[in-house]
Amino acid sequence: MTEAVTEPESETVVEEPEPAPPAGPSLHQPKRWLIAAGEVVAIVLLTWAAVWCWNRGIVKLAYPVDGREPLISTRYHGNWLGTAAGAATLAVILALDAVRQVVLALRTRPQKAAEADV
Repeated sequence: MTEAVTEPESETVVEEPEPAPPAGPSLHQPKRWLIAAGEVVAIVLLTWAAVWCWNRGIVKLAYPVDGREPLISTRYHGNWLGTAAGAATLAVILALDAVRQVVLALRTRPQKAAEADV
């Protein structure tokens, strides 16, 4: 039978792990209040734009008829209604993000303060 060839054991050098890179920006950032305030302004503007577009998208037409009440019809303009729906959707998404920004600005404490409480 043949013998298995083994290599001589070499000395292994254990290297110490590199220190962790500094952590990125923490979640608690007071500037999140400014971002949330800007989003609230955008929400108000988008809501106003959605209502304005919706009102332009629905047109009532009245046709007078002799001796009877006028015939009233409603015309819908899809481009204005679609723009209103898009503006309202964007306002809702910004509202969710504004709530997220406020919660992150309020609830997360810096790491040193969290360790001091322990």
